[in-house]
Amino acid sequence: MKIALTAALLATSFVTRAAEPAIPNEKIDFAAHVRAVRETQTLRESRRLTEEQFLTYAADPKTIVLDARSADRFQLRHIKGAINLPFTDFTEASLAKVIPTKDTRVLIYCNNNFNGDKRAFADKRAPASLNISTFINLTIYGYTNVFELGPLLDVQKTLLPFEGTSVR
Repeated sequence: MKIALTAALLATSFVTRAAEPAIPNEKIDFAAHVRAVRETQTLRESRRLTEEQFLTYAADPKTIVLDARSADRFQLRHIKGAINLPFTDFTEASLAKVIPTKDTRVLIYCNNNFNGDKRAFADKRAPASLNISTFINLTIYGYTNVFELGPLLDVQKTLLPFEGTSVR
């Protein structure tokens, strides 16, 4: 009887907690994030570029190559001419400082695009790839011309030029 009463009280406590309203915070909107992910899924897939396409687009002086990795990793190795704005620093103001207009062509890449230099391009789990978060966030901030490097490339064999302290 005592066990049944304890179980009933625990169940009631769980149901009560589940029925309580979410903890309000106007600066966090998970539902809007999920909607943004769904809305950008098809667009993102259509905006993934081959190595050759990436090189062609990057050659346009009006195009921004954005590297959202940490400043430390960027300093080790990055695509020549890329601008570094770590993902953790994305705000309306910081993005506006490095991307001239909302329709500027922006090319992105991340750790998961390269093999052969784990210090500069540390492996992340595929669902946590920085490309995914960066693309979604740039779209959320209103950037309409974002493209992503698609393939996994070897840093020693890629045609993409690198610069940084770990580049030989």
